[in-house]
Amino acid sequence: MREIVLDTETTGFDPFSGDRIVEIGAVELFNHMPTGETFHVYINPQRSMPHEAFGVHGIGPDLLEPPQPPEPGQVTLKDKPLFAAVGQAFLDFVRDSKMIIHNASFDMKFLNAELDWMGLPKLPMDQAVDTLAMARKKFPGSPATLDALCRRFSIDNSNRTLHGALLDSEILADVYLELIGGRQPDFGLANVAETGGATSADDWRPVPRATPLSSRLSADEQAAHEAFVDKLGDEALWKQA
Repeated sequence: MREIVLDTETTGFDPFSGDRIVEIGAVELFNHMPTGETFHVYINPQRSMPHEAFGVHGIGPDLLEPPQPPEPGQVTLKDKPLFAAVGQAFLDFVRDSKMIIHNASFDMKFLNAELDWMGLPKLPMDQAVDTLAMARKKFPGSPATLDALCRRFSIDNSNRTLHGALLDSEILADVYLELIGGRQPDFGLANVAETGGATSADDWRPVPRATPLSSRLSADEQAAHEAFVDKLGDEALWKQA
């Protein structure tokens, strides 16, 4: 089963009021285990960067008013591609896989707005799994921010001094795996389909042997068992089986 854990950073809260995506980060999971495959891109939003948004993610000092020279580690955006140049590559990476997103309605709103402006197909909302909703259901009344969940599950997020889409996706992948019960690799059983089994990698089930194993019960053991069952009377479960 392929899943994509993703996050975005934006210039604000509403794409229909002029806000845009400035970063997309995504990591691939297969059977709930990271594969090492990622999608990461910074995007020129073609607008200025509000100071409030800059304070959250620290991206785009060159788009502030007035512009600021970048400090070490800060990313400038004027030289980055437009969403129109990366939108199809993003869809090609996601495909029809489930998308694991914290506060999915926010990211999906922005992604679908950008895709729609390009004339590309929008992503159906039921393709997204919202870890914020999962956490609130599992721990009602408790804080459900990404930082709070990292503390709950003892996940190291010490590098998260600012929001960043790829780093947040990697952290969210760990949180998601804890929310569904922890890392549980399938010990290679997902490869049954590749070795001639009758099941798929997404739905492993044991199958009967083509040739049943012969009984290891000896004639003496069989006779002893039948004698024992006779002593139990006619109501014995062994005689009704």
